[in-house]
Amino acid sequence: MRLDKWLWAARFYKTRALAVQEIERGRVQVAGANAKPSRDLRPGDVVTLRQGLVSREVQVRALSTQRGPAPVAQQLYEETPASVAAREQAAATRRIAPEPAHAIEQGRPTKRDRRALDAQRRGDWNERWSATLGD
Repeated sequence: MRLDKWLWAARFYKTRALAVQEIERGRVQVAGANAKPSRDLRPGDVVTLRQGLVSREVQVRALSTQRGPAPVAQQLYEETPASVAAREQAAATRRIAPEPAHAIEQGRPTKRDRRALDAQRRGDWNERWSATLGD
């Protein structure tokens, strides 16, 4: 069975086209080597893939040409214990020290907000660092 079809059937990627893109970008390896979308996959092969920040290492248990419900798709593979531990460690790290950019709720300041911020900064600067000779 083709690698891209299996990744799609096992619900790692939403479409086969996305699976092909990820394989071509080198984010999917079979047995430690980069693979092509048309590579034949067999039960027992070890597939390493990256989905965003999450890296997984799974062993192929079964093949399926149809994309079924998630519980059925999860029976097609078994994640290695080392991969599960690494994923949980990465999740804990993200919880402890989240990405600073995700903390921005409002987004970028508007032009009006920016002018208000500049006015505040200029006001504070002049009060603290007066360069007048009259004082």
